[in-house]
Amino acid sequence: MTALILPEPIAAYFAADKQNPEAVVRCFTAQAVVKDEGRFHVGLDAIRAWKVKASSEYTYTSEPFALEQKDGRHLVTSRVAGNFPGSPVDLRYDFRLERGLIASLEITV
Repeated sequence: MTALILPEPIAAYFAADKQNPEAVVRCFTAQAVVKDEGRFHVGLDAIRAWKVKASSEYTYTSEPFALEQKDGRHLVTSRVAGNFPGSPVDLRYDFRLERGLIASLEITV
């Protein structure tokens, strides 16, 4: 099986997600927006709070297995498994990159 090659900012995000919220925050632009579970998190402080909350509530792994590029966006599908309802699930991560960082991320089922 061929290994999935992700753009560097996206690969950095998935690697940071295995570490800690501070590592995740470093992947984003200062004005970045994350939409997850129907909620918007705007700016680095809000993104940090989002990741701290998710990390404290659930233990999970995320294994990206597909990448599609469309209209300047990078759509990654990842198998997420952990101690949350409905696990495991394939989630779609819709990234928009800017200057080597993540400008926006929307996570959907």
